[in-house]
Amino acid sequence: MTIHIGARPGQIAETVLMPGDPYRARWAAQTYLQDAELVNEVRGMLGYTGTWRGHRVTFQAHGMGMPSMSIYANELIRDFGAQRLIRIGSAGALQETVGLRDLVLAQGCSTLGSPSRSLFCEMQFAPIADFGLLSSANAAAERRGLPVHVGGVYSSDTFYDERQDLSNQLRRHGTLAIEMETAELYTLAARHGRKALAVLTISDHILTGQELSSAERESGFGAMVEVALEAAFA
Repeated sequence: MTIHIGARPGQIAETVLMPGDPYRARWAAQTYLQDAELVNEVRGMLGYTGTWRGHRVTFQAHGMGMPSMSIYANELIRDFGAQRLIRIGSAGALQETVGLRDLVLAQGCSTLGSPSRSLFCEMQFAPIADFGLLSSANAAAERRGLPVHVGGVYSSDTFYDERQDLSNQLRRHGTLAIEMETAELYTLAARHGRKALAVLTISDHILTGQELSSAERESGFGAMVEVALEAAFA
């Protein structure tokens, strides 16, 4: 048990799928896991452990933003021995070729700042995904015939865009999408020698203004969860 995760020793699996939304964690556990057990509800940040095709899996919500992700990823790694951490979340598309509901696999991640930034001083550390998880997720998506894009994303610490100039430069340099957590997850995985990946579903489009409803964001991302699970146990 930690300050933010109330699970007992042994209740967290080595493979943890991490949605931002606690209700998405509950939905995913009820949909995909056998014998799902509620192992955390501290601050309403729900976590469940069960089995998928005989493999132990935990779905643990991480909240919004890099500071919140940092709290949960740190405790999962340090106190519960998580080895593979896969973010399953939403993102806003930055490229015309990326459509609503498409999958984006974050190969690398840019950011203006994160909780880990102070460690690197003047250096700009480039956090990247685990190649094995990335390649397995891409293969799983292609087997299913899903629209999937592999490349860079941007982790923002603000949800409402007030930097159109920055968005324009990100788009110019091929960044696929904007989200809020991946840069810190990848940095922590590198620091602790763990494997990490972000599998993202496009929930809104920065260029067109299209967006999914909150209900669709909560439970309409089944393909993303299935790809993440297959990648974890390829």
